[in-house]
Amino acid sequence: MLLTGDYKMTNDAVLEAIEVAKATGKIRKGSNEVTKSIEKGEAKLVAFAKDTDPKEIIMHIPMLCKEKGIPCFEIDTKEELGGAAGIAVGTSAVAIVVEGDAKAHIEKLK
Repeated sequence: MLLTGDYKMTNDAVLEAIEVAKATGKIRKGSNEVTKSIEKGEAKLVAFAKDTDPKEIIMHIPMLCKEKGIPCFEIDTKEELGGAAGIAVGTSAVAIVVEGDAKAHIEKLK
């Protein structure tokens, strides 16, 4: 859901925000956990992987985020997203639920 700016820069900024929130706040990983955090209004920022297969796993996430006014970003690969979330495998989606030191990163991305 990129509106303006350089895609690569935004992609890196989203991944950095996730890494910072993982270290100093709290994140949720996987489409089910992310969906729950969006529905409860806990998510501050959401990222999902473009290469998720089947697409049905994540296709509801951008619409839910728009409904709730949560910034939502598409990342190229599950591996990039999993790496930023601190796990050794790819993940289809990540939500930042407690910003920690990532608050400024999230504000810049809004």
